[in-house]
Amino acid sequence: MTSGTLRTILIVGAAVAAVSVAACKKADTANTADNSAAAAASDANAAMASANAASNDAMAAGNAANDASAMAPANATNAP
Repeated sequence: MTSGTLRTILIVGAAVAAVSVAACKKADTANTADNSAAAAASDANAAMASANAASNDAMAAGNAANDASAMAPANATNAP
């Protein structure tokens, strides 16, 4: 597991905890609970976007490494 994945899991866990705490509060704080849930969902979405960006960067790096490997001579000592 990468640190990005672990960070995403942690943020999603915090979002679930926030929703759980908000749901357990009294009824007169319904708007606060809704706002907390919306903020938690927003944080989870931001975390997922970061995880997707990190995954895309890793894939691009892997592709670049594959391209470099494919263009490298099999025997560097015999390269012209």
